[in-house]
Amino acid sequence: MNETNQTTHDAEEDVRNRNIKIYVNGEIVPREEARISVYDSGFMLGDGMWEGMRLYNGKWAFFDEHMDRLFDSCKAISLDIGMDRDGILDALTKTAAANGMTHDVHCRLMITRGVKSKPFQHPNLSISGPTIVIIMEHSKPAKHLQAKGISLATVPQVRGLPMSQDAKYNSHSKLNCVIACLQAEQAGADEGLMLDPHGFVNTTNACNFFIVRKGEVWTSTGDYCMNGVTRQKVIDLCRANDIPVFEKNYSLVEAYGADEAFLTGTFGAQTPVSLIDGKKIGSNDGIGPITARLQDLYRDLVAQNTQS
Repeated sequence: MNETNQTTHDAEEDVRNRNIKIYVNGEIVPREEARISVYDSGFMLGDGMWEGMRLYNGKWAFFDEHMDRLFDSCKAISLDIGMDRDGILDALTKTAAANGMTHDVHCRLMITRGVKSKPFQHPNLSISGPTIVIIMEHSKPAKHLQAKGISLATVPQVRGLPMSQDAKYNSHSKLNCVIACLQAEQAGADEGLMLDPHGFVNTTNACNFFIVRKGEVWTSTGDYCMNGVTRQKVIDLCRANDIPVFEKNYSLVEAYGADEAFLTGTFGAQTPVSLIDGKKIGSNDGIGPITARLQDLYRDLVAQNTQS
């Protein structure tokens, strides 16, 4: 077991989060009063979708891209959100205002199929309409993530084929990833590096994964991983700034020999990787010149996107 308990979602301690207010189905209530039914589809079956978003300068970064993913996923599983994008933005705005939040805020927006009449699987038993919950916290990624980097262990749990459970669903059914996380911790690492069904390097249990080799940025084909908003922004930034980038199949041999490696996600943006299966990555604990440049470019992109 990894005694440091480091994760890609480590945040600086903020005591204000002890007294946050949470949106639950149209009401904004104190944290200790935020409750849903034990008959809720999300609690009972993991039947729901969610988005993680960040608030900067009073504006949600890449809001349209997050809504594209959310609405596409909910449509695919016939989950009627019950409101349009403007309605969701209004709920987010009211929740942020109730908490006095404008900057360095992380949000988890959760939508489930709602309360069921009986404790069984069939979607028709969900009788109340959707359950919508918004949790916002004052949140800055912990500084030690950049200084130390993340250690990864390759795990036996894989991201499966689209016809089993498509990894592009940002669903409440996260057991696949939880198992991978546990396997990594039991191997003494911070996070699990998951392969695709063919044995190629794919993603981690919580983030998308990139390596840098001889000035080139590589990531998986995208066939078996979450269609991450930050992942796509990094790819776009590479293309716009003459950094060679490839979505391709590659093996652990090529990952072990990388000059740099990093993870992408809405919370941590770009988090350097220092070790994979006990093998040191590069000569700077993973945070080499390409990673650093992409961090700067991404920071500028967020600032541009969240200007009033």
